[in-house]
Amino acid sequence: MKQKTDISDFVSKKTFAQIEEAFLNNFALGLETCDIRGRQVASLCSKNCQPEFCQIVKSSPSGEQRCRQDRMRSMNIAFETGQPYICICHAGIVLGCVPVMDGDIPLGGVFFGKCLWEPANENLVGEINKRLKGIRLNRRQLNDSINKLTVVSGRNVHKATEFLFILMYQMTGLDPRVVRWRSQRSAQQAEIAEIVREQKQKGEKVHYPLEREKELINKVKIGDRIGAREILNTILAAIMLSDPGDLNVLKARMLELLSILSRSAVEGGVDINFLLERNLQYINRVMEIDNQQDLCVWIGSALNDFIELVYSSQDSRKITQVKPAVEYIEKNYAGQISLAEIARAAHLSVSRLAHLFKEQLGITIIDYLTGVRIEHAKQMLLSTNKSCTEICFEVGYNNQSYFTRTFKDIVGLTPRQFREQNNRRE
Repeated sequence: MKQKTDISDFVSKKTFAQIEEAFLNNFALGLETCDIRGRQVASLCSKNCQPEFCQIVKSSPSGEQRCRQDRMRSMNIAFETGQPYICICHAGIVLGCVPVMDGDIPLGGVFFGKCLWEPANENLVGEINKRLKGIRLNRRQLNDSINKLTVVSGRNVHKATEFLFILMYQMTGLDPRVVRWRSQRSAQQAEIAEIVREQKQKGEKVHYPLEREKELINKVKIGDRIGAREILNTILAAIMLSDPGDLNVLKARMLELLSILSRSAVEGGVDINFLLERNLQYINRVMEIDNQQDLCVWIGSALNDFIELVYSSQDSRKITQVKPAVEYIEKNYAGQISLAEIARAAHLSVSRLAHLFKEQLGITIIDYLTGVRIEHAKQMLLSTNKSCTEICFEVGYNNQSYFTRTFKDIVGLTPRQFREQNNRRE
C-alpha cells in the first residue's frame, strides 16, 4: 500500500473549509496551502489568499521564484522546530507558516499574513522597493498596493498563528505530538517584533543593553525560563534596532551571548568540559545560519538548553527555594524591604535563605537587592528626564548621599556623571 505523503491525503476540501471558516471568523486573513515543494494546492486555498501586492510580485517569473523559495525556507524551519514560523518575506511583508506534519513526516504548510506590522510610510515603501530590486514590476501599481495591505500587530499575528496551529491539528486528526512540541516553544518572534515596534515609536536612539546581561546571568543561574526569555528578547530587539540588517554584527553578538550563557551555566553548576564541547557545536551552528530571524529563534532554543543543563546539574529543590526570594526582591525593590520579609516570601529562615542565596547565586541577598536597585536606576537615568533625587527615592533609597555613594561604588560614576557620559555618546 502506497504511503500517504501529500498534504491533500490528510486535509480534505471539507476539512479545509471548516478550518478556513473558523479562522476567518477570528482573523480577516486568507489561507494559502503549499506542498513540501512550495507549490500552491489550489483546492486548499482561500479565494482572498493573494492580496493585490502578492499578485503584482508574482506577475514576474523571478518574483514568483523568490516567493516559492521563501515558502520552502519557512516550511523547512517550521518542520525542523515543530512549530509555526513567522518572518518578513523576501518582498518585505509579514508571512506566517504553520507546518503540516504527520508525526515527523512533513506534508506541507499553511501560510497566512501577507500583511504589515505597522501602517505603510515612505521608509517602508522604500525598503520594499529595495528588496524587490532586480524584479521587473510596475512600480506605481506596486506602491499603490502596499497601502492596501492589511495592518496587523505582531501580537495579533502571533495569536492568529497559535489559533491556526491548534485548529489545524484538532480538525485533521494528524499526530498531535507536534502540538505538544509547539507548547514548549516561546512566542519569541512576536515578542521581539513588539519590542522593536515600541522602541521605534519612542524614537529614542537604542544602545546595546550591557546592564541587562547581568540580569540574564542571574535568571539562568536560578532556572527562571520566563524571566530569562524576556531579558533575552529585549537584548535581541536592541541588537536589531542598533544594527539593522547587519548579519555579521548579529552573529558576533550571538557569540557574546553564548559566552554569557555558558558562564552563567558554569556558575550554576554545569561541568565546564561538557560545556566546552557543546559550545563548539553552538558556534558552528551560528556560523551556518544565514538570516536574522533564524538566528533569533536559534538563540532562544539555546537559552532553553542552558537552563535545562543548570536544572539537571543542580539540586532543583534549592533553586525552587531561592526563586521566590528573587521574585519578591524584583517586585518590591522600590520599597523599604527587610531580610525577614524576603525570607518570609521564600518560607525560609533568614540564615537558611542567606546560605542558599550565596550558594546558588554567588552573592549575598543585600548585594542582589542593591544590584537590582542600581540597574533600575541606570535604566531610569537613560530613559527618563527625572532628577537624580527622584530616581533615588523611586528605586528604594531614602538618602541621596548614600544612593550616590553606592551607585559610584558599583558603576564607577555618580548618577549625574553616568547620565551625562551616556548622553554625550548619543
